[in-house]
Amino acid sequence: MSDRAPASRSLPVLVIVIILSATMLRGPILSVAPVARTIGADLQVGAGVVGLLTTIPVLCFAVCAPLAIAIIRRAGADVALSLTLGGVVVGSVLRSLDGIVMALIGTAVLGAFVTIGNVVLPIIIAREFSARRAHTMTGVYTAALNVGTMMVTVGTAPLADVVGWRWAVMSWSVLGLVSLAAWIALRGVRAAFAPKPGPRPDADAPRISVLRHGPTWLLAAAFCGQAFAFYAITAWLPTLLTDQGFSSNAAGAIAAIFQVGGMIGSLLLPVITLRSSILVGALCVGIGWLAVPLGFLFAPSLWLAWCIIGGLAQGGGITVVFIMINAFGDDEHTTAGRSGIVQGLGYAVAAAGPLVLGALHEVTDAWTLPLLVELVAVLLFLVPGVIVARHLRTPARAA
Repeated sequence: MSDRAPASRSLPVLVIVIILSATMLRGPILSVAPVARTIGADLQVGAGVVGLLTTIPVLCFAVCAPLAIAIIRRAGADVALSLTLGGVVVGSVLRSLDGIVMALIGTAVLGAFVTIGNVVLPIIIAREFSARRAHTMTGVYTAALNVGTMMVTVGTAPLADVVGWRWAVMSWSVLGLVSLAAWIALRGVRAAFAPKPGPRPDADAPRISVLRHGPTWLLAAAFCGQAFAFYAITAWLPTLLTDQGFSSNAAGAIAAIFQVGGMIGSLLLPVITLRSSILVGALCVGIGWLAVPLGFLFAPSLWLAWCIIGGLAQGGGITVVFIMINAFGDDEHTTAGRSGIVQGLGYAVAAAGPLVLGALHEVTDAWTLPLLVELVAVLLFLVPGVIVARHLRTPARAA
């Protein structure tokens, strides 16, 4: 990995590209949620079919991870990001055309190209920034993921009232066009679209096979726990709060605190890793995450504290995983493989999170068992994550 920082004149543009690209990795996918009932009524399908519009992309994150790795390795990171941004725009347009079949096809296209972006953006951050700045930019990147979610959650329904749901959900792809234009201006047309595989080590140099690398699988396990815990609690936190006596509006507002905490946590985590170490960062995140299941199990009246602490932890959790993916200092080829494995497995497990917690709540008519499962997921993040961080053993400032 390069330790060089980008030229000062291109740095603002690069930061803008990373932020806008990150918002495109979640925003367009989740833009259908605020207008789900309208979509169902217009397309004359049930809630289960409409739910596929948000479920399919998460499944694509798992299924398409090997494809993402292959594209990044053969075409290079620059082209992979161009494909991501262009593909997200195309998928968004297809999804908004007439009929449920086209909506599902567009959703699958969207999910496939977002998968490439999930893998390649952390690689670009590690390549373009020094080790110290890369930690901070990783936090900015993961915070932008939450920003994208918040933007579409707040803005899609009012926009749909004015222009209709099709134009409303498609309108967010404008950010993708702006990001692609900025990326082409920064890199040039040839670099943005001409395949150029990333550098590989010399044939005589020792190679690390990520498939035989124990820390890679431990990191994958940690991300499984992080992603499962996040998607599960995000889906069911409003219902949990409603069952405690809050109105639907109040429960939604409280759940938003959890998401806002994620943005703050994403930015705070690099401060911890830079001033201390990745190990301390992983411990802080894991302990903070424990506040959600344990807090709601034993002191539910302190819901505000658990939402704030848990929100900070979930934002820091994905950030520290991405920091660890890049912290091994491997070449782009190897890092792409590691990132694909970690994210592919993590999102595959994450897709089951809302279903598992919902089924357990329905069967038991209580939240004890679902929260215990959430606790197991958090421990699955904490234990392997700490082991990997100890394996790295390198303070961020010296990485």
